[in-house]
Amino acid sequence: MQKVSVLLFLAWVCFLFYAGISLFTSGFLLTRLELTNHSSCQEPPGPEPLPLGHRGEPGACWMASRFSRVVLVLIDALRFDFAQPQSSHMPGEPSASLPFLGKLSSLQRILEIQPHRGRLYRSQVDPPTTTMQRLKALTTGSLPTFIDAGSNFASHAIVEDNLIKQLTSAGRRVVFMGDDTWKDLFPGAFSQAFFFPSFNVRDLHTVDNGILEHLYPTMDSGEWDVLIAHFLGVDHCGHKHGPHHPEMAKKLSQMDQVIQGLVERLENDTLLVVAGDHGMTMNGDHGGDSELEVSAALFLYSPTALFPSVPPEEPEVVPQVSLVPTLALLLGLPIPFGNIGEVMTELFSGNKDSQPHTSAMAQASALHLNAQQSFLLLHLLAAGIPITTPGPFTVPWQAVSAWALMATQTFYSTGHQPVFPAIHWHAAFIGFPEGHGSSIWLPAFLVGANTFASHLLFAVGCPLLLLWPFLCESHGPQKRRQTPRNEAETRVRPEEEEEEEPLMEMRLRNAPHHFSAALLQLGLKYLFVLGVQILACALAAFILRRHLMVWKVFAPKFIFEAVGFIVSSVGLLLGIALVMRVDGAVSSWFKQLVLAQQR
Repeated sequence: MQKVSVLLFLAWVCFLFYAGISLFTSGFLLTRLELTNHSSCQEPPGPEPLPLGHRGEPGACWMASRFSRVVLVLIDALRFDFAQPQSSHMPGEPSASLPFLGKLSSLQRILEIQPHRGRLYRSQVDPPTTTMQRLKALTTGSLPTFIDAGSNFASHAIVEDNLIKQLTSAGRRVVFMGDDTWKDLFPGAFSQAFFFPSFNVRDLHTVDNGILEHLYPTMDSGEWDVLIAHFLGVDHCGHKHGPHHPEMAKKLSQMDQVIQGLVERLENDTLLVVAGDHGMTMNGDHGGDSELEVSAALFLYSPTALFPSVPPEEPEVVPQVSLVPTLALLLGLPIPFGNIGEVMTELFSGNKDSQPHTSAMAQASALHLNAQQSFLLLHLLAAGIPITTPGPFTVPWQAVSAWALMATQTFYSTGHQPVFPAIHWHAAFIGFPEGHGSSIWLPAFLVGANTFASHLLFAVGCPLLLLWPFLCESHGPQKRRQTPRNEAETRVRPEEEEEEEPLMEMRLRNAPHHFSAALLQLGLKYLFVLGVQILACALAAFILRRHLMVWKVFAPKFIFEAVGFIVSSVGLLLGIALVMRVDGAVSSWFKQLVLAQQR
């Protein structure tokens, strides 16, 4: 056996494995479409008017803000039971073996002494429970996929609509200190930032001590609207020692002192949010979907009455993404476009002295805005509208595959089978009842045309799929706004002029180079689908070459597919040539028409 043949055969086997891995990965590891749409105060979230006339209030956006400032303390890996009181412990384990219980005593004191000002929740986290994915969820309100976990140590900037972008767009001063992952996710978004390296999980104190060095001076300065502090000591302690180590108790006690210091410095217009991005296992690890990993603590506090009722005996379970729309509306901001969380209505009910009617209307308003935003998002996703259009004449793979399958379906529905006994031999005499004389090409042509007519017709008509994107468009006049080039032009035109966009296939005239590229792309896609079909037949014939039915079923099937591929490829070339000829003639006619109008 020649060396080149051995190398080519091994390369072919590797390619088969690569193709199988790629096929399995594309179906098993889900990917997520990152929307680039953004919510804004100028555009309401739905077709219905905003409730309670909030847009008419000074400084209001979708809803009047309840708080002017927010302090967000993100304690990495703050599991829910870390915030439970000393009397609570996990079933089956004595409390003495859980040194982390009762260390956040300031939360318990607030819940007992000021029940209308604070509330503890069990935050339900969605896997994967890695830091970068949780930060995306906490700022965008969307769900990351497992494929995103691979970039946990190589974070890239978030392009989706998020709370940080909404805050900066509204002119709010956002100050950050802590985990340097935020630097990569939100480059240039903070008015002031103190980043500290986070990769060394053996270091328990560098990040936390760095935050404490700047936290209280920054808070006392008042030069901020949103203050974010991301502590890493608890998470690193879990990785290094586990949650049952005495170091964990020390770290939680340090966090308790931080929370107590912040509560003492809060003003009445400020909301304190203490949250964990995820939990940790009994060994201190995270990233999966176990109960301990997806259970995090969430604590909200305000110096003024925040809740109309006392906390329930068992803390309420809320999805982690619900914090995003809640904070957005409390701050008077639009809900991020891709949010799928539900507002926490308790925070919109007013204080304990509020009238029931007023509280109900405020909650209904928040839910109404949230529902409109979610409806707009679902409508966009259901309609399948691409956010970034790859080109005006791109044909999706689904359409090309369906077109090829329709050719195969037509072959079978017209009574044909890929076996020799099923060939319609009588087609050779249609129109020639007396025979063909000595000619053998004419009957062969008639039989072949009858057998492979579906392949030929669908291949010739394949370029018609270029009209697919236009058929998906909504009919009716489409207009685009002309943006003023300078201020003088803005004063001359009090209203923005609108110019009609070319409709449907008339856009072919505006981008002839795109049209030619689309023809090439469509032809390659169609040939690829046909090639996959003949490859499958070739593999079946090869694998089953010793089967008893190989010469009756598999070999004829391969021959029919091979001839059908040849006929389809020739038909595709004819169809593309015909479309190019028509396009050239129409282009010449358009040029003559334009010249005639200019005269």
